[in-house]
Amino acid sequence: MATTAANKVRRRTTLTQRQGDTIFSLLLILPTILVTTIFILVPVVDSVIQSFLDYKMKNIISGNPGTWNNFENYIKLFTNSKLGPAILQTFIFCVIVVVAQFILGMALALVLNSNIKCARFFRSIMMTPWCVPTVISALIWMWIFQPQYGLMRYIVSVLTFGQVTDLAMLNSPSTALLGIAIAALWKQVPLSTLLLLAGLQNVPGEIQEAATMDGANARVCFFRITLPYMKSVIKVVLSMAIIENFKQFPLIWTMTGGGPNNSTTTLAVLSYREAFVSNNLGSGAAVTTVWMLLMIVVVVVYNKLMGDNETS
Repeated sequence: MATTAANKVRRRTTLTQRQGDTIFSLLLILPTILVTTIFILVPVVDSVIQSFLDYKMKNIISGNPGTWNNFENYIKLFTNSKLGPAILQTFIFCVIVVVAQFILGMALALVLNSNIKCARFFRSIMMTPWCVPTVISALIWMWIFQPQYGLMRYIVSVLTFGQVTDLAMLNSPSTALLGIAIAALWKQVPLSTLLLLAGLQNVPGEIQEAATMDGANARVCFFRITLPYMKSVIKVVLSMAIIENFKQFPLIWTMTGGGPNNSTTTLAVLSYREAFVSNNLGSGAAVTTVWMLLMIVVVVVYNKLMGDNETS
């Protein structure tokens, strides 16, 4: 009987401790839940609701709520010629920058991980572009691409021995998106390099040495040992790059404003134009809703393709 009573007391004590731990854990995450709800969930829900309403600037000024418009915002959005090109340009920009960012970041990380002189110095100065505000970096690259006196025009003229003297990258519909992608890479590659470098330094050196002794060359070691061990880091780096470039706005808007000829009008730019240039907040919210759904699909597909983070 005494043993049974002692067991009951222990169970009650354990249950009380678990309840206390649960309450303490909830109190710790409560600020995060409140901030997420107030600053993310509520605005998202409000934006989705506005996308079904006739809601313009006059509604904000007069304080009148929007009125239901029978899906007119979405009907106009899917029947005009703006949405399709904006989606295509968003995906093209995102793919170009993400792929190039990973390749360049990995290459620089491999160089910095080798026994080169002044590696710490290079790591320090390498982060300078990432620290520069996006708008400032956009203005820098606008000067570099300036068609009359820009640095890029001079470099191309020298490399082509004066054959090409009228390069205007941001003024041409065929090259404007590439120019913005170059500016995005300049700013984003340093952080990717730093994260990939941290992943490289955590790869067990003894496994690579054993593989080398078994006859594996550098290429085999890289693809069969290094990359699998870095899978979790690579997943984080690519996730950050996809999200950052899928929602890229300040760089594009500052450099081209979506032009020329709408050749750089992504979903972010289209949403801003509809909401604040055309003064139609309902239409802008409709673009944002489509944009958000596409982002969710991209993230889900990406996570499916990447699989888990376990190293086989």
